[in-house]
Amino acid sequence: MGTKTIGLDDEAYERLSAEKREGESFSDVVKRVTEAVRTDWRRGFGKYEDADGERLERAARESRERRGAGLAARQSDVFDALAGEGDESPRRDDDEGDA
Repeated sequence: MGTKTIGLDDEAYERLSAEKREGESFSDVVKRVTEAVRTDWRRGFGKYEDADGERLERAARESRERRGAGLAARQSDVFDALAGEGDESPRRDDDEGDA
């Protein structure tokens, strides 16, 4: 197996050294630490490619706008009915059979 030489700044070296266990080489530490990251399913969970993320964000925004517009219309209908401007007064479905 070949070897590669890499350069680390002081902070990176200190972090790597702090992870080092007794009897481990720096190569062992890198393999152990990166294996935990590589196999952790949560690492990429919820991330989308740029185009997919933008499409999802746009769909969510449009949905919020439609829901907000529908709520505003329903509120306006209720206010009109309460003010006596509508043809019918607001009724709850469970009041229909009461006398």
